[in-house]
This record gives sequence, C-alpha cells and structure tokens, in this order.
Amino acid sequence: MESSKVNVIDLKPGMEDVHVVVRVLNVSNPKVIRTKAGERTISEALVGDSTGKVKLTLWGRVAGTVNEGEVVEVIGGWTSVFRNEVQLNVGGRGKINKVDSSLAPESSEIPDVMPKAPERGGEGFRRPPPRGGRGRSRGWR
Repeated sequence: MESSKVNVIDLKPGMEDVHVVVRVLNVSNPKVIRTKAGERTISEALVGDSTGKVKLTLWGRVAGTVNEGEVVEVIGGWTSVFRNEVQLNVGGRGKINKVDSSLAPESSEIPDVMPKAPERGGEGFRRPPPRGGRGRSRGWR
C-alpha cells in the first residue's frame, strides 16, 4: 500500500508509514547508542519543508546517509515524541531517496516552526519498532 505524502507541520505522535519530502538543514555524525535492544547506530538531522522543521533520526543502515543541503524523500518513517516535540524516524524498513532540489524550498525559506505533541503529560520517547516483524509493539519487554 502506497503511503500518501504529508507536510512536516502535520506530523503527530504515533504515526507510521510516514512519507515526506524535506530539505536537510544540518546533520550529525553517526554514533552508537545503547538501547534495551542492544547497541544501535543512529545519526540525526534537522529537516524541513514549506510548513516547518522536524528532527529526523536515522537508525541502522540509513544512519549517516543524508547531507546538508540535499532534498530527500523519506518513505516508511514513523514518529515519536521527545521533550514534547514530535520527531521523525526512519530505519531498516524505511527508505531515504535523494530527489530533485526543486521539490523543497531553500533552507532560508523554511519556517522556524516545529510540530508539537498534544498536551497530555507523561509522554516520553517512543522507541523504534523491533527489527523483526511488522506488528505494532507496545514497547520493549
């Protein structure tokens, strides 16, 4: 099933199979972090479109695959919440495709607004889905 493209500002907590086209505003080098599932390689980037900006976390094989200034299509991403900000994630089941630069505004034209999580209190970081299977996980056991 093909996912439909969404705007950055419309990202909400708990979304799956997210499809966005964004310009990469800045990137961090890949690093290894320790999770309950073991060590994982991640990198982070700030990305945006004509509606706003969002932090993108790249997990596993896609860590370190984007560069500042590129326009990329994220397919099969998911959202999480950290410090009341919605974040976009992409990992092993997702894809990052470099696309034509004209598909996203220039960095200076991207508004400095970020999608916010609803005020519910107590929402923390949502871990990436387990590596095996496509079932909905309620967290790590």
